[in-house]
Amino acid sequence: MRNIAIVEDEDAAAQRLTEYVQRYAAETGQEFNIVRFSNGAQFLRDYRTVYAVVFMDIQMPEKNGMDTAIELRKHDRNVSLMFITNLAQYALRGYEVDAVSYLLKPVSYFDFSLKFKKALDIYVMNEERAFTVNTPGGLCRISTDKLMYVEIIRHRLYYHLIDDTIEMTGILSNVERELSAHGFLRCNKCYLVNPKFITRVKGYDVWIGSEVLQISRPRRAEFMAELANWYAGSRGEG
Repeated sequence: MRNIAIVEDEDAAAQRLTEYVQRYAAETGQEFNIVRFSNGAQFLRDYRTVYAVVFMDIQMPEKNGMDTAIELRKHDRNVSLMFITNLAQYALRGYEVDAVSYLLKPVSYFDFSLKFKKALDIYVMNEERAFTVNTPGGLCRISTDKLMYVEIIRHRLYYHLIDDTIEMTGILSNVERELSAHGFLRCNKCYLVNPKFITRVKGYDVWIGSEVLQISRPRRAEFMAELANWYAGSRGEG
């Protein structure tokens, strides 16, 4: 059973979404636990990373949907987020919080079912590649598909994501044990890199996106062998 959150201040709109989720469940044979919140502040209070999909109304009193989504992403980068709005222009900033899509009011079931399926598929894909870190702000769920590399500086860990950096206290060797199952490689004592983002290796330099990191001399031969094995394995999976 997957948990679905509906953050909507209008009772009629919330009821419509609830009925759509129930209808989709009946048609697909899936089970969902639906939780409705009347505003963003209520939703964020004691938030736990248990939701597969969050339907978020943009225009709400107290705390609007965009501000709520920004706070949500500080704790949960894995949940599929979908905005609900009267005007499409309000949802165009969705890329800032990695929203899957948006639904225009009044929401039609056809549009809902297509985008809900997409949101569920994305969640399942991310969940298989996700892990949890204990940040100063609380637990945060991260998808390894968005994590480029992990860096340690003076006992501080920096998780460099595509669109953000998360900082916390920790030990890189502990992170390495957890992320090695996801293919992450140690290029020196300071960096743990995601081979999916490696764009170039030359000498003792490795490009992670636009960032250039150093490969230590003692680690280079082993790193290159591990990288070659990863490439061979990824081709085999494809």
